Amino acid sequence: MNEFKRISPEEISENPFRLIGQDWMLVTAANLGEGLEGGVDYNTMTASWGGVGILWGRPVAFVFIRPQRHTFGFTEANARLTLSFFDEKYRSALQFCGSKSGRDYDKAKECALTPISDENGDGRAVWFDEAKLVLKTKKLYAAPLEQGKFLDAGALGMYPQGDFHTVYVCGIEEVLARD
Repeated sequence: MNEFKRISPEEISENPFRLIGQDWMLVTAANLGEGLEGGVDYNTMTASWGGVGILWGRPVAFVFIRPQRHTFGFTEANARLTLSFFDEKYRSALQFCGSKSGRDYDKAKECALTPISDENGDGRAVWFDEAKLVLKTKKLYAAPLEQGKFLDAGALGMYPQGDFHTVYVCGIEEVLARD
């Protein structure tokens, strides 16, 4: 497989609406440490909600995670997280990672994905060697969505159990892409 190369966020050529909303992404957060056992040292989940843009004078990504997701605890405990995007041939892996819990499965092992990690003073990042694009990020802001703040009843209807997502606004620290 081709090596990753570092690019600037402005060099991302793919449409973010398609990447996130149609192709989906893996959101991954980790504990500090040496191991890479999925569900214990890190966890990943499929997401199709989120975005990228400019906020506070810097490139950011924002993601939404429900508190009952196993990835939520890892995200809360770590300053960093990654967004990994894949070619269509990994659709079944993304479906598995979105429908199974890391409490019960090592998702990477089950899907033949190869986790890679690095650490710095701000936490640990884990992403996958099979990805075509990776956003390595650092959390800047986190807040749970609140029922009383919804202005659109259709959006509020996405939460029949009241299990509102937490939104994370993350500064994009590094973008890794394949040729």
